[in-house]
Amino acid sequence: MSNLKMKEAALIYLDRSGGLQKFIDDCKYYNDSKQSYAVYRFKILINPSDVVELDAELGNHILHQPLKAAEVFQSVCFIAVKTLSLIGQLQTETQINIVLKLTHLPPLPSYGLDLCEFPLDYTSQRFYMMQGIVIAMTTVTKYTQGARFLCSDEACPLSKGFQYIRVHVPGATESATIRNDFLCNLCASSLQEDRKFRVLGDKQIVEIIATKGLHAFQGHSNNQPFRFQSVTIFLRDESVNKMNIGNEYKIIGIPTCVKASQTAVCIEANSITFCNSKVPSGISDNFRCLLSLTSSSCWKFTAILANIFASQITPPGTYNLLKLCLLMSLVQTTDRNKELEDCLDILIITNDTLLIDRLLNFSINLVPRGIRHLVSTEIFPTLSRNKYGTGAVSIQAGSALLAKGGICFIGDLASHKKDKLEQLQSVLESRNITVYIPGKKFGEDTDQQMTFPVQCSFWSFVDMDSSSRRNAQKINTLIGQMDCSLIPANLVEAFGLLINCNESSPCHPFLSTVQHTLKKAINPEGLLYAASRQFTTEDFEKLLAFAKNLNVEFSLEAERMTHGYYLASRRIRTDSICGSKLSASALKYLVFLSEAHARLNLRNKVLKEDVLIAALLFEKKLTLKYGATAFCVAPNAVFPFELYNEEYLEQRDLYLTQCQQQLEQFIATYGPGTTIFSSDE
Repeated sequence: MSNLKMKEAALIYLDRSGGLQKFIDDCKYYNDSKQSYAVYRFKILINPSDVVELDAELGNHILHQPLKAAEVFQSVCFIAVKTLSLIGQLQTETQINIVLKLTHLPPLPSYGLDLCEFPLDYTSQRFYMMQGIVIAMTTVTKYTQGARFLCSDEACPLSKGFQYIRVHVPGATESATIRNDFLCNLCASSLQEDRKFRVLGDKQIVEIIATKGLHAFQGHSNNQPFRFQSVTIFLRDESVNKMNIGNEYKIIGIPTCVKASQTAVCIEANSITFCNSKVPSGISDNFRCLLSLTSSSCWKFTAILANIFASQITPPGTYNLLKLCLLMSLVQTTDRNKELEDCLDILIITNDTLLIDRLLNFSINLVPRGIRHLVSTEIFPTLSRNKYGTGAVSIQAGSALLAKGGICFIGDLASHKKDKLEQLQSVLESRNITVYIPGKKFGEDTDQQMTFPVQCSFWSFVDMDSSSRRNAQKINTLIGQMDCSLIPANLVEAFGLLINCNESSPCHPFLSTVQHTLKKAINPEGLLYAASRQFTTEDFEKLLAFAKNLNVEFSLEAERMTHGYYLASRRIRTDSICGSKLSASALKYLVFLSEAHARLNLRNKVLKEDVLIAALLFEKKLTLKYGATAFCVAPNAVFPFELYNEEYLEQRDLYLTQCQQQLEQFIATYGPGTTIFSSDE
């Protein structure tokens, strides 16, 4: 009686949810087909909340005994087919393969699979939900979805018909569906497969890690031990190719081999949902107050942000230029499922690699996808043999794809080999990476290739104080130029920003940094400055999370100034022998820098003042590479004064206003519409 009641409830649910009409439409497709089928596969969408409200017992079966629940729906669908004469060729109930697709699971702890928790006790074959980031995936292969077997004894009644139908169930291996030792229930003779009725489906294997496990790649530890383990997800049929490396998903599925003695955890995926991060509602009260106080200026707010940023690592007022650039790069990251095209890559020239390393490592932890690349691992995807023996190639993500929408900090450029640097340059220029899969090596007839978008910003530094580099440096003959010959020129060009932080530069105050280091050695956890107590790390995290989700657009004046500076700068850095020294990506980086400064100011519109900061930063990069030109920018143009109080901020505003007038004059002299501007340009 209980089983009959559940069947009635299943039929009512199908009717109310529209599933019955979809089932009838699917049956019509099978019935109209000229092909003969041994297995008829139907996908039924299930809302557990609606089912539980209709019939608690059926809802309990769906959530905790999904294979038995599928049998209930199988019986209902078979009766419907026979009653309504939907499929003329259908003979037995076993020919119907029902796949229940759940819309969600109850938001209760017992339905969550958290592999950062211990012990793991998820041995029951029921639905769980877990959330994780894809770190590896295989190519698509085939598996047996269903097969027909016949008794080998021709005198046996079961040597004909569709009595022996085997279909794949969650957790089953290929050998559970196709094997040569099955016996006839009637005469005990061996069963033989009727191969012409074998049904094949697509299969893909994906590895994910729990979102909390990402902390292992972020280069810092709060001295709290934690454990994480990769999970193997089996995707089949309509779920294949629904997941991308680096993306975060919620997966509903059934664990298939969760045992304490096994190193791998496998889940048969039932449904997949892409995870979009929530957009923060605002910023902290302290930053809101600061923004209000500096609203009269387009430059003061970001100046103060740079001044007080990362005071746990370096004292306020030091490395302001670098910290401003780091903040601008951070606000160009994204948590949303969109192509990150406005990446802002940073290359730092320094002779204090320890402090720079600490500063960059601190900064990447302010965004969800800040990844510190380890030299022992790979930056870009690599190939390996699939450990489950399916014949598919496994593609491992690498640090760059894992940092999707964030920052990939790759450390010292000198730690990477020449071929890796060439690969990095190619990725910086094209923003994608192509993986070649040799067919012979992995048992395929033909070679394959897969292209992945690389949607992260790269940070790196060069230690110019190493003995080999110091001895090899050349004497510069041009004003402002720095010898970058030890770094491949095209690689330097591929980075959006080039920043010089050494003892001769204004952003390296030696004494205050030494005092800070000594104080931190005595009191590592102490907050040494009032700024650290007033504007916490959490405040900066909220600020960056809010700013990077702002949609910005250029004002007409800002757009004209950007194009004017680009064309004027290109004009004066062009000669008849080498052509233009500005690459095609220069305009793109000017746009990104302007947008970043506007976002950091929490504005939706890019103004001329933002373009000025972008032009000064970009001109600084050009000056380091090629020397100064008519638009002569001082090394400390963005921060000409140490920021102690309001008076110094006012002086900086006056100085930047003069720089803006100088920029406008430069554009008027060398930009479009001037007598020296060629018709081609």
